[in-house]
Amino acid sequence: MRYVAILLLGILLGGGAAIFFLGAPPAKAVPGQPVKPPDQGGPPPSTVVISLEQSFVDAIMASMFSGLGTPTFHLGQNTPAAERIEPALFQGGCTNEITLLPEGSGTKTGVQFRNGNIYAPLAFTGNYNLGGCIQFKGWAQTSIKLQFDQEKQTVFGYVTVEGVNLEGVNPIANNFVTVFVQGAINQKVNPLVLVSEPQLSLMIPVKASNGAVKARAKDVRAEILDGSLKLYLTYEFTGMKGQT
Repeated sequence: MRYVAILLLGILLGGGAAIFFLGAPPAKAVPGQPVKPPDQGGPPPSTVVISLEQSFVDAIMASMFSGLGTPTFHLGQNTPAAERIEPALFQGGCTNEITLLPEGSGTKTGVQFRNGNIYAPLAFTGNYNLGGCIQFKGWAQTSIKLQFDQEKQTVFGYVTVEGVNLEGVNPIANNFVTVFVQGAINQKVNPLVLVSEPQLSLMIPVKASNGAVKARAKDVRAEILDGSLKLYLTYEFTGMKGQT
């Protein structure tokens, strides 16, 4: 029991030290309102349903890694490297970066629709200067929450790191790496623009009336099934003269 208490204390102190030295990961405010599930009574008449299948998303992820390379994020605080004064102990071969891998640690990076949620396991490798160069690899379990901003006509996603699993590293280090990963995502990724105004807004020309019908999304709902995501887009229509 004494050793269990010491281990728990170490984990708690590790998490506290990570936040003390590095600061809590700055979270950007996500615009809009949380996307709710569809009403049980069915969608309104002016609703369009878009379905994204797991195979479609997998193809996008594969193309990203093959065509764009492995995404790399800088870890740590926002202070530019040129402005930091580092003692000789902290200088050297560490790049303070994390690189996403298409696959690693028995995990495949991707987006999964299951159990009514959107999950995004991320395989990675990286290093960080923390009293010496720490090399690490593993994978992170993240989730994505959807938000709809009606004014901007945009569906955003917010990525949250729920846990980090490292290979061959003391469990206490998980607290530090979790802070690193969440901080990098908050600074470089969040909020994700999933569907922007050009994809949501519609303009239907009516030449006989010398005008057009403009459609703007007024509500977005999401139904997350095992293996697919359905977006329910409810529109409001406006007739506009001289917009052919």
